[in-house]
Amino acid sequence: MGYRRKKRAQYTRLPHISAAPALSQQAVDQEWSYMDFLEHLLHEEKLARHQRKQAMYTRMAAFPAVKTFEEYDFTFATGAPQKQLQSLRSLSFIERNENIVLLGPSGVGKTHLAIAMGYEAVRAGIKVRFTTAADLLLQLFYGTTSGPL
Repeated sequence: MGYRRKKRAQYTRLPHISAAPALSQQAVDQEWSYMDFLEHLLHEEKLARHQRKQAMYTRMAAFPAVKTFEEYDFTFATGAPQKQLQSLRSLSFIERNENIVLLGPSGVGKTHLAIAMGYEAVRAGIKVRFTTAADLLLQLFYGTTSGPL
């Protein structure tokens, strides 16, 4: 892409319009109309923005590692049925302004499930922040000793 077009793309805040040369060749090969070409180009821009937003939200969440529901071993969750745990994936508890508390012995996957729920929220475009109970208590302790929270 030429310098002038690149600058115009930046000015119009369409940085991923750089996909135009490849798409234009595809448009010629498949005999797209101008409007079809424009639609495909705008769709590529939308996908790129969504990916950037998701990557930024994932970084901001400060997950120690990305964990998903697909990776979770449900044989560990003896206290909660798999169907109940999978229902958390819908994030409907967020819409209802409900809290989720995960209790259980060490090593059963509470952190994995918390991260998986957070990651699902990020994928849905919701900002989240991962923290442990110990870190939260330390923040509260230092916040109260150094002044108002």
